[in-house]
Amino acid sequence: MIAQLTGAAPAPQYPEFLDALRASGFRGQLSADYATRTVLATDNSIYQRLPQAAVFPLDADDVARIATLMAEPRFRQIKLTPRGGGTGTNGQSLTDGIVVDLSRHMNSILEINVAERWVRVQAGVVKDQLNAALKPHGLFFAPELSTSNRATVGGMINTDASGQGSCTYGKTRDHVLELHSVLLGGEHLHTRPLSDAELDVACAQSGRSGEVYRSARQIQETQAELIEAIFPKLNRCLTGYDLAHLRDEQGRFNLNSVLCGAEGSLGYVVEARLNVLPIPKYSVLVNVRYSSFMDALRDANALLAHKPLSIETVDSRVLMLAMKDIVWHSVAEYFPADAERPTLGINLVEFSGDEVEEVNARVTAFVAHLQADTTIERLGHTLAEGEAAVTRVYTMRKRSVGLLGNVEGEIRPQPFVEDTAVPPERLADYIAEFRALLDGHGLTYGMFGHVDAGVLHVRPALDMKDPAQAALVKPISDAVAELTQRYGGLLWGEHGKGLRSEYVPAFFGELYPALQALKGAFDPYNQLNPGKICTPPDAAEGLLKVNEVTLRGDLDRQIDERVWQSFGTAVHCNGNGACYNFDPNDAMCPSWKATRERQHSPKGRASLIREWLRLQGAASIDVLEAARGRASWLKELPTRLRNNRARSRGDADFSHEVYDAMAGCLACKSCAGQCPIKVNVPEFRSRFLELYHGRYQRPLRDYLIGSLEFSIPYMAYAPGLYNAVMGSKWVSGLLERHVGMLDSPLIHRYNLQATLSRCNVRAATLPALRELSDEQRQRSVVLVQDAFTRYFETPLLASFVQLVHQLGYRVFLAPYSANGKPLHVQGFLGAFAKAATRNATQLKALADCGVPLVGLDPAMTLVYRQEYQKVPGLEDCPKVLLPQEWLMDALPEATASASASPAAFRLMAHCTEKTNVPASTGQWEKVFSRLGLKLTTEATGCCGMSGTYGHEARNQETSRTIFEQSWATKLDKQGEALATGYSCRSQVKRMADRQMRHPLEVVLERLLT
Repeated sequence: MIAQLTGAAPAPQYPEFLDALRASGFRGQLSADYATRTVLATDNSIYQRLPQAAVFPLDADDVARIATLMAEPRFRQIKLTPRGGGTGTNGQSLTDGIVVDLSRHMNSILEINVAERWVRVQAGVVKDQLNAALKPHGLFFAPELSTSNRATVGGMINTDASGQGSCTYGKTRDHVLELHSVLLGGEHLHTRPLSDAELDVACAQSGRSGEVYRSARQIQETQAELIEAIFPKLNRCLTGYDLAHLRDEQGRFNLNSVLCGAEGSLGYVVEARLNVLPIPKYSVLVNVRYSSFMDALRDANALLAHKPLSIETVDSRVLMLAMKDIVWHSVAEYFPADAERPTLGINLVEFSGDEVEEVNARVTAFVAHLQADTTIERLGHTLAEGEAAVTRVYTMRKRSVGLLGNVEGEIRPQPFVEDTAVPPERLADYIAEFRALLDGHGLTYGMFGHVDAGVLHVRPALDMKDPAQAALVKPISDAVAELTQRYGGLLWGEHGKGLRSEYVPAFFGELYPALQALKGAFDPYNQLNPGKICTPPDAAEGLLKVNEVTLRGDLDRQIDERVWQSFGTAVHCNGNGACYNFDPNDAMCPSWKATRERQHSPKGRASLIREWLRLQGAASIDVLEAARGRASWLKELPTRLRNNRARSRGDADFSHEVYDAMAGCLACKSCAGQCPIKVNVPEFRSRFLELYHGRYQRPLRDYLIGSLEFSIPYMAYAPGLYNAVMGSKWVSGLLERHVGMLDSPLIHRYNLQATLSRCNVRAATLPALRELSDEQRQRSVVLVQDAFTRYFETPLLASFVQLVHQLGYRVFLAPYSANGKPLHVQGFLGAFAKAATRNATQLKALADCGVPLVGLDPAMTLVYRQEYQKVPGLEDCPKVLLPQEWLMDALPEATASASASPAAFRLMAHCTEKTNVPASTGQWEKVFSRLGLKLTTEATGCCGMSGTYGHEARNQETSRTIFEQSWATKLDKQGEALATGYSCRSQVKRMADRQMRHPLEVVLERLLT
């Protein structure tokens, strides 16, 4: 039995602040529940800080209400920290106060001025979201980040973010034209470059605005020589409080230089006007391979002489991880394998411009240098030409941050000294010493970065649950800080200071008091993201220290090691935030996209299950034994009903908050395929549901869903009666009101037996298969039935039978047996294991006869490869092929000429299929090509159905939102849209009243003409 749990309550003054904020007219959301606080306690760093609450302002006026209230003397102990995408590696947005999340609502692109090349956006706009809106105008926002699909503009400004191409395009600060911020006390501050006359006016203002301008001008006028001496002459300069650029190249005074990179410690950036640039019309990426990572680093200086747009580097550790990732199938051609001379380092060198001939000429000259220069041994190079090819390779490079967390075992690369910057010409020697330092501690590590800017991301591998290894964070940080200073560099070249701010006084030296004075003008009582970058002169609390902040590992080690290992697909989440992908046409986590609530993301759900496991252990509950030692359903019933009554009374239990997050998951498994760490929410969701419903009684809905595969064959004996009952308004209303199910599918009354007889289909019995000759086996196939295409979409199953028959193959129909997927999704794991064992035993016997097995629905078919493999004893469950996998072997290479048909089709693939079998969509394209048909894969997110999710009444609003975000926008494009998933086709029928075809129906139609 699991325990009833409650989380830590907020400190007393914070509920009072939230009540006052609500009374002030605040229109956004306020949340102090433990689930929200837990999810916001981590980012992509090694730290964990539990906030007291979170607020989600609706607009700038809401932010002003927050800032006004916190300036009142009674609330001077309140701390607030702004948060955007929450992907920082240094804990910049982590706080033990209140999180002000500016991403949920303040994410609108307000204005695009194409003629003058600028945009005006709210702080919560995601970089890729902005660039998607700019692309039709031929423009883009230049600072490039590996987290660009989830990093917000506000977060980029607050960390002065930069990445690939920074030597050409600069940092975020270089593209900020104007900022609108809210200061402590609620005053609005509009900052832009000012002439001296305008500066005089600004300094003459009353209130906090005038005070900050006066303070900044005094520092600029009195500390100019010190600023010139201390600020390094690096591409990355100093992120945060950038005094060196208070005067721009035109001599204007620009306060944005200190706001960019300030990490919210000076005020709340709510809106920005940004410079945007024309997109280069043509790009070529030269992928240079080396037998040594140090060779790649040492070669960078010579390569820089050719003035490429950028040079990115990746070491062998990252490269090997990429080869195991979903991304590799799209880039393998650019990195040919050589067993005798393995690639241990690569440089990605980009050339771009508007004229193809000019770019190609530069590439030709560069390649000639590679061929003539023998000072560095290179293994070879390849060219990725054009936007699509370059994007594919950079997608692999962008995933490096997450991929480094996907190594085997508990010792994993950790980000705590990972964005140092030194002069590029000294990078190789610096890294040699850096490596010697880590080697001296016996540590392994991964490296990637921007060698053109002298920035390399180095992540030492540690098991942060081991106190001895966690204790290395401080001495290694101290040593790297000293080493970096000695090489004329910076400890924080790219990702901000955050919880590593203790080294700021050493780097700023005599200039540090000037920073304190500036902080005091903005935030005299140290309430805005305190402990980061600097503190006001008289602050009671100093800078946070890396060994005095709670680490994730401090809490993780409280989880029993057996439990930790068992729930690895959850607890190994490193917070990289790939699941926060904003793109509605990407399959990753539809529930996050629809709700914008972070607990409804893989990262959020992983955080919750991690904390839930910790609290269960603290309550002396062994969840592994709880799962194994269940009493009978009937014996547990009184306890569950009693607990249900307690829940209905509102009795607190953190398990309910975890349940709400798990129940919102569609179980589409996109996370399992796309997450670099392979966080698999459906897997640990099922395990949680099993344990949760050991304590709380299930709703009737769960039993109906779980039993569907078992009951439907019996219902099919009287399809007319079943359909009449299920189709009646009275029964539909009853199911919706009292069971929570709606739009239940009806049994199709297609005469399947006639098709089976016409195509000479036989039952797949062992005697029938064993009597086949070897030649007959090669021309036979066993069709594995699933409940959905067998009973609800019978014509599709008949079409596949006809297709196989038309190709000259013999069809054997496997006996219908429940697949068990609905049981697994609902957490009936004991029943699922029994169904899987029964089914796998049957499939193995059939497969042993040497005839391939094929299933129609991808979601059901892939269960044999995934969930079945994790049931003890079923590790050798035979592979059941998807239709296109079988067709790739069965269909001749050139069935028809390419010009035989002008028809063009678009494939809208099932999200489970395309994310877990990434080659599957390309296989359909090849099948169509062999028939002289053109098929292109449409970029789509989830349809919003995913099994029975869309049929549950509680999910209707979210299901429709998901559908409208992506699929609804693609249906009317030119070319017939095809769908591989039963759930996808049924969702389109439900939401758009349109019938979509499966690709195999088009294949059959083509073969019959």
